Amino acid sequence: NGSLESTLKHVAIGGIHTNIRVSYARFRCLNIDCQFNTRSQSIPFKADGYRITKPLKEYTEKLLSYGLTLKAVAWLTGLDKMTVKSIHKSLLLSKFTTDGKTLIKPERQAKYLAIDEFKLHDGHKYATAIIDWETGYILYLAHGKKKAVVFEFMDHVGDEWMSKVEAVACDMNSDFEEAFKGRYPKLDIVYDRFHIIKNFNDKVVSEIRKDEQRRLAEEGSPEAAKLLKNSRYILMSKRSTLVQKDEDARKDKLVSTAGEIFNTPEIKAHGGNEVWYDELLEENKLFFTIDLVKDLLDQAYNSHDEVEMCVRLEEIIDICKATKNSHFIW
Repeated sequence: NGSLESTLKHVAIGGIHTNIRVSYARFRCLNIDCQFNTRSQSIPFKADGYRITKPLKEYTEKLLSYGLTLKAVAWLTGLDKMTVKSIHKSLLLSKFTTDGKTLIKPERQAKYLAIDEFKLHDGHKYATAIIDWETGYILYLAHGKKKAVVFEFMDHVGDEWMSKVEAVACDMNSDFEEAFKGRYPKLDIVYDRFHIIKNFNDKVVSEIRKDEQRRLAEEGSPEAAKLLKNSRYILMSKRSTLVQKDEDARKDKLVSTAGEIFNTPEIKAHGGNEVWYDELLEENKLFFTIDLVKDLLDQAYNSHDEVEMCVRLEEIIDICKATKNSHFIW
């Protein structure tokens, strides 16, 4: 019953995107009881669901498995991003689900887990990722950052699997800790180094700097208060970081190059960071205490000995309590 033509995208040859024009027959059934009036001849090398060849689909899947972005794969293959996204989704569903809906359970028994939330692209919604700490493999990914996500994960892997997990690393999100400990009290909850330092910087360093700047201004010491202005980064940095920045300044190193599109100037590294830091420590006893706590935190987290780490943390607790400053009770 005649013939039809179809154009299929194919693997690029010599860096040039190629198309294949295919003619195929169309058949009409003469049996009046047949439920199909017409049927088209199949194209054996056409990928199901796409106007592309099977080799191009396989090539696209391989590029995606290497971790390339949808935009990069689209550019390399000549496909539009939505087609690449559809192929990627099908690939992920085939790898991580049993029927396109039910998520498969982890193949490996994890001993340590890590959980953290992150903002999605619009900045108003969150997602939560749970990984195997030792391998880095993502075990679970879901919308939201509440207890429900943790409960769903624990229901998914089951009690037997969770009974062999020894510890979970997380931030200061109490929902995560309460969810894990509520069902498995024997689990150890470990606050990771990044969030401990961030918590110290936000709740201690930043707040004390504000208090001291306000106090000095009220006491009629504008010069001393001015010294604290814009010092937040200096106080939060390790001495080694400040030394490195001073070294970059001596070498006239660029922090960022000039931009032609938005006419932005080049920015060079500024020196005098360590001197400024020392001046702050000399002027204020609380800042000296902050420096001491930062150093002990660094020692504690760099230690590979459990006893030594406990000793350092106990020292930090004693020092913070001795200040009698409410911000140090963090």
